[in-house]
Amino acid sequence: MIVRSFAPIAAPDAHTLILGSMPGIASLEAGQYYAHPRNAFWPIMGALYGAGPDLPYAERVSALKASGVAIWDVLQSCVREGSLDADIRSEVPNDFAGFFAAHPAIRRIGLNGGKAAATFRKYAARCLPVGARVQALPSTSPAHAARGIEEKCTIWRVALLS
Repeated sequence: MIVRSFAPIAAPDAHTLILGSMPGIASLEAGQYYAHPRNAFWPIMGALYGAGPDLPYAERVSALKASGVAIWDVLQSCVREGSLDADIRSEVPNDFAGFFAAHPAIRRIGLNGGKAAATFRKYAARCLPVGARVQALPSTSPAHAARGIEEKCTIWRVALLS
C-alpha cells in the first residue's frame, strides 16, 4: 500500500528540524505526528520543550513552533504494509532543498531512528544548510524498546539542546 507523509510542522524561523522516516498506521489514522500512545516522542518533547502528551495536539505543535522546532519526515511517500520501517519500499524523498531554502535558520537536524538517518543521508545530505549539525538519535518508536524513555530523553536533550 502507498503511504504518504504529512506536511512539515515548521515556523519560518525554525532552527531545529526533527525528522522521522514515515508516519506509522496510528499516526496516519489520527492525522498527527507520533500518535501511537506508546511512542516516546511526545513525552520527550514535553521534557525538552513543554510539548508533552498531556496537551492537545494543536498546543503541542504550537509549543514546538514557539521553541524553534520543526517536525517532518525524510520520505514523502513509500510502499509499506504496517508500520515497520524495515518494510518500507519504493521510497520517494521529501523536497529538502526547498525546505532548507524556506527555513534558512535550521542549524540542528535530529534523525529519529536508523531508517530516518539512513534515508536522510541517502537523499538529503547534499543539500544541508551550511553549518548544520546532523545527529542520529535513538528511535522513539515503541518497536525500539532497547533503551528506556529516560535514556532516550537524555540522548535527545544532549543532541538538541547543547
